[in-house]
Amino acid sequence: MSYRIGFIGTGKMASAIIKGVVENGFCDRSEIIASNPHKASRERAENELGIKVVDSNAKVVESTDIVILSVKPQQIPEVFSSEKLTFGPSHTLVSIAAGVTIETLKNQVPDSKIFRVMPNICSTNFVGAACFSYSENCTELDIDIVKSIFESVGMCFEVKEKDVDAVSGVSGSSPAFMFMVIDAMADAGVLLGLPRDLSIRLAAQTMLGSAVTVLESGKHPDELKDMVCSPGGTTIEGVKVLEEFGLRAAFMNAIEACVDKAKELGRKG
Repeated sequence: MSYRIGFIGTGKMASAIIKGVVENGFCDRSEIIASNPHKASRERAENELGIKVVDSNAKVVESTDIVILSVKPQQIPEVFSSEKLTFGPSHTLVSIAAGVTIETLKNQVPDSKIFRVMPNICSTNFVGAACFSYSENCTELDIDIVKSIFESVGMCFEVKEKDVDAVSGVSGSSPAFMFMVIDAMADAGVLLGLPRDLSIRLAAQTMLGSAVTVLESGKHPDELKDMVCSPGGTTIEGVKVLEEFGLRAAFMNAIEACVDKAKELGRKG
């Protein structure tokens, strides 16, 4: 039996993409096949996602032309060495492993079309951000198909491959930083007497609203910040404190550290 799309791995990101492509009509559950070596994970994926899940990566490759490689970078060598995978010119391999280059993947699947994609965890709620690059043998149809897959779980942009590692820091890892900010804001609310649940909801909604305002207004974030800061007011006092504690430098250094780690993991993949 043939399937429209296959997944090697059934983790959080694969599950999010599967839910997205089904809900947005890219394909039906019956057109999806995935693999996982662990029985409990296979049963969980079958029950939760309603798809066919097998114990062999080779079966996924044999039964579909679009294969999404959804494993950690350090697991990639084992994926290709544990059993013979018959990738050919008709196959499109889509890797979401951080730091792993198209050239590295080409060593494993020299005849196939290759996409390197960096999504983020927000895809689990269909508000993700993803960027992709691709090998020179990919067609416009291939690009449209892969873009449609990731647009089913959020925004998707084409970038040059040299920029994918930067994307891994700016949008791939940064949701963790945003969660830390929400948690810190909620702690401040609790310190000042607000109930924890209310404080979390206020902080999260404020971050959501701020993000939507940036995207919808078309204004530079700094311009929007100035709109909130009245002369001699409360907000500019808070901005002053954040600047004194090096907020901008902390975020820039954190993202740079993520990119360095992605490159390190890619060298091991």
